Amino acid sequence: MSRIYRRYLIAGALGVTLAVGGVAMEGSSHREAPGITKTPKVDGTDFYMFRSYEPGREGFVTLVANYYPLQDPFAGPNYFALDPDAVYEIHLDNNGNAVEDITFQFRPAVTFKNLTVPAGGMNVPVPLINIGEIGPGRNDTGALNREETYSVHIIRGDRRTGTAEAITAMDDGRASFKKPVDRIGDKSIPQYPTYASDHMYDINIPGCSAGRMFVGQRKDSFVFNLGEGFDLVNVTNPLGPEDAEQDDLARKN
Repeated sequence: MSRIYRRYLIAGALGVTLAVGGVAMEGSSHREAPGITKTPKVDGTDFYMFRSYEPGREGFVTLVANYYPLQDPFAGPNYFALDPDAVYEIHLDNNGNAVEDITFQFRPAVTFKNLTVPAGGMNVPVPLINIGEIGPGRNDTGALNREETYSVHIIRGDRRTGTAEAITAMDDGRASFKKPVDRIGDKSIPQYPTYASDHMYDINIPGCSAGRMFVGQRKDSFVFNLGEGFDLVNVTNPLGPEDAEQDDLARKN
């Protein structure tokens, strides 16, 4: 069964539809929609689109789509892989008619390597994500038991019947990209910033200027006291300083 997650951008407004097995469900943003709790890996939260403020890249537009909220950094041993049975899509509407003109379609894939460790004179397969140190390069994955990759297509016109073209890496033309493993800890990934940055790709986008792309775990950018908010809006200090109350998402990815 394929899960399809779609986003529409229409003059700054955001509408979200999730289709699972032909049944449509509406919902997004940090799990408050009942239907999306059944498929948390495709729960879309906040979307950002802005003109880049990086020096020398003012002519570029940045799209940031966030999925799979409320990730605890310590949530091993499985952590938070994307759903290989899902299709993640960002739709751009250029003329305000509520019909996609451009679609960026992401298809993830997961490979389990069945790594082993010596125990009792035998090599025993383990279910852990890693059995040793990872990084600092994206190809330093000998100890990584579960590897995630993804492909991306740009589709012009209808998301299913339009013209689809692969987005490729500028350095070697490959159409499959690596996703960094979640930040397990400093012993597993001693140089995580370097390791994650090595998964930022310069890409060729057919019909467009070259761009950059990254898919991976990031700090949750949303700020809200979920506990008080959903306890009948039990905000104890609504007029106090901005930092007077706890941000329940401060340590969430």
